[in-house]
Amino acid sequence: MKTIRQLLSHPRITTLIHWEFWPFWAVYLPVLPWWLLECIRCRSLGFFAAANPGIPFGGLMGESKKDIHAILPSHLYPSTLHFEPGTQPSIVIPEIQAAGMSFPMIGKPDIGGKGRGVKRLDDVEALEAYASVAVMAYHIQPFVPLEREVGIFYHRIPGGPMGVVSGIVGKEFMTVTGDGYRSIRELLADDLRGAVYLNDLARSMGDAILEVPAPGEIRQVAHIGNHARGARFIDLSDQISPELNSRMDRIADQIPGFCFGRFDIRYRTWEAFLRGEDFMVIEVNGAGSEPTHMYDPSHGPRFAWREIKRHWEIMGRIARANKTNGHVYLTFRECLRMLFLERRTSALLKQMPI
Repeated sequence: MKTIRQLLSHPRITTLIHWEFWPFWAVYLPVLPWWLLECIRCRSLGFFAAANPGIPFGGLMGESKKDIHAILPSHLYPSTLHFEPGTQPSIVIPEIQAAGMSFPMIGKPDIGGKGRGVKRLDDVEALEAYASVAVMAYHIQPFVPLEREVGIFYHRIPGGPMGVVSGIVGKEFMTVTGDGYRSIRELLADDLRGAVYLNDLARSMGDAILEVPAPGEIRQVAHIGNHARGARFIDLSDQISPELNSRMDRIADQIPGFCFGRFDIRYRTWEAFLRGEDFMVIEVNGAGSEPTHMYDPSHGPRFAWREIKRHWEIMGRIARANKTNGHVYLTFRECLRMLFLERRTSALLKQMPI
């Protein structure tokens, strides 16, 4: 007979009593009225497009990384090669070699979501396998060897003197500590957080999940700073400072038509990043960005709902200001097209390797 502890640690029970694991609809359904309120204030269902005029659909959903890279200065993000689905490995590999990239690398779908399809590639065999099964456009980047990662939510009201950082999330990658006799899979199964993501981690790790770490050995089992890959999100918003606002202004000023969203940044030390040294922007997210600092386990759902509402209100203010400056909202027909493209993309992402 199972003990109370065993029952409470079951993944389904964990996802029920720990709100950070709730499905998307459960988190956002209670705040849907505030989204509709912003639509009323802006007099449009497609107001979000004007929040980031330089990004298709404002970056609410379906934004192409290739399109974002086109407006992002190349020195801010890793060297990147884009490939269409069906491109044979015999073409992919020589292009990557000609670009001077070395392993490890990261494969990412051009249009992503929740980390789906993002995979670390450690050798030629892994790269060939990724290219062979990719069913949608993707890109390959070198793995950024900087130890720390944060998501920084930033916005600027058009015409304002400077932008504002409204939230920072630190990302702790999932690890296990070996005991010399249990496999990584067994260690994950015995961990509250690891058990929730065990199936996804098993698919992404392959046979490596059966390895037995030495006693005291700390093994990182996920290299993607995504909540859906088990990363623990820590609210670091207490580190917001005038220096950080200034640094983010300098980054955002180089991106035409960007006013609202989250930057995922890898860096070596916080002090160096504030000086503009030893950092790399690995992702730029637009109107669909979540204030991911809300997922800190110390916060409850009410905090999350307040943060979502606060950022939607900011997005509405920016959209209305940009509308006054001549930028346009999406029409109802364009909103339907966006939803259709998102549905098709979601279906393809489910077929991508993880």
